[in-house]
Amino acid sequence: MTQRIGLYGGSFDPIHLGHLISAQAIAEQLDLYRVILLPAAIPPHKQTVRLSAPEHRLAMLRLAIEDDPLFEVSEVELRRPGPSYTFDTVSHFRGQLGADAALFWIIGADSLPDLPGWYRIKDLVSVVSIVTACRPGASLPKLSDLASAVGDEHAAALLAQCLETPQIDISATDIRCRVAAGRSVRYLVPDRVAAYLEMKGLYEDSSRSEPNQR
Repeated sequence: MTQRIGLYGGSFDPIHLGHLISAQAIAEQLDLYRVILLPAAIPPHKQTVRLSAPEHRLAMLRLAIEDDPLFEVSEVELRRPGPSYTFDTVSHFRGQLGADAALFWIIGADSLPDLPGWYRIKDLVSVVSIVTACRPGASLPKLSDLASAVGDEHAAALLAQCLETPQIDISATDIRCRVAAGRSVRYLVPDRVAAYLEMKGLYEDSSRSEPNQR
């Protein structure tokens, strides 16, 4: 039986309920056996952004998915030097899981227009299905804009794999700012993550305002 595996990369600084709800919705629609969460070491599009230490982001991810068999966490991008390129990560899992595995890379709708600028994008769309988690009513790029980078067939596939997910307006940036301001993050992150933030004092020293992290 073919394994159907979702790969979901991001800064996860911190992991929040919006991440998990979207990933679960995608998993249900695509009948995924598992979703692997991949915290990035150096996001290619955010190389100047200061992230929390990898051990904290890993710990929060593991707390967030504890006892949920759908999810697992991989350190593959944290162990690899340099920018965390999606093509390299997919190649790793393709080698690990074999050519017969059906791999799906999950992105947010705000990332879809940026795909033409991704590292080795033409090769990437040939080895993995890129699935976009879309909020209801989200605007999508034109076919021609994507086709210029990946060709008509792959561009059509990218747009066909835009799946509607619940509209959960939560951002990691807002969570960090709320913690820095002494405000509650209850109902925004899993309870175990909220407890970890309080125990470690994460985000209490600054109210950074980088772009929203998926």
